[in-house]
Amino acid sequence: MIQENKSSRSQSAVMEKVVPKLFLICAIISIFTTIGIVFTLLTETFTFFNRISIVEFFTNTRWFPFAADEHADFGIIALIMGTLTVTAIAMVVAIPIGLAAAIYLSEYASAKTRKVIKPILEVLAGIPTIVYGFFALTFVTPLLDKIIPGGISIFNALSPGIVVGIMIIPMIASLSEDAMNAVPNSMREGALALGATRFEVAMKVVLPAALSGVIASFVLGISRAIGETMIVTIAGGSRPTADINLTESIQTMTAYIVQVSQGDTGYGTTIYYSIYAVGMTLFVFTLIMNLLAQFISRKFREEY
Repeated sequence: MIQENKSSRSQSAVMEKVVPKLFLICAIISIFTTIGIVFTLLTETFTFFNRISIVEFFTNTRWFPFAADEHADFGIIALIMGTLTVTAIAMVVAIPIGLAAAIYLSEYASAKTRKVIKPILEVLAGIPTIVYGFFALTFVTPLLDKIIPGGISIFNALSPGIVVGIMIIPMIASLSEDAMNAVPNSMREGALALGATRFEVAMKVVLPAALSGVIASFVLGISRAIGETMIVTIAGGSRPTADINLTESIQTMTAYIVQVSQGDTGYGTTIYYSIYAVGMTLFVFTLIMNLLAQFISRKFREEY
């Protein structure tokens, strides 16, 4: 019996020494992977800017990289406008629906109803984005073509924007609900005791108390929309433009990267290096969004 206890203690001691080191190795691998990605983006981006002026890249509104060398234009504004257009449409769809779903699940739904709705939202979040893309192209676009006077182009900004918004709804709903559930019940009970209705409790007590988490979910949703690839590639088209026309074809930063990455572009060409410059711009956008979400969560976090 004594020997078994000693053996168990020795095994526990070994585990206490080995497991933290394994965790440390995993953390180091993650850090070096991130460093490697950033290093690759930076080196290839610098190569691109040795050929194309960085001023032209960020000020020119025309993006025509496949034209002849003397006629080629590398103005990232056209791709940025396409990306922001789709993102804006997506958030118009996702924020009100996602927030309403979160309020319902947190303040109104019974435990039985919550058990039904939550798995449905999780399934919606697990659908491959390429399926969403074909849904936008084959269902949403023809539907909008019948509804909108004058019709819309087969490839347009509105259809993928709406579907990206649908895809983001589970993220916003889940994160916002978690923030609302963190609000103590004593605050709800106190408001109800003062004569407030459940709607007033939800909108004037719970939502303001959970505001930091709710806003953070919005920012993360924006970041997700900016980085979306397959939906905008399939349903958005490939016509970069700085003009805002929701019924016409556009191209986002991610869609351009997919277009160039299909294998028709030669290694070492300016077009090849342009995908790294676009990727670096996309990386900066998403990084800013993530840092903003963390800042909001820390700045406006409520302590209970």
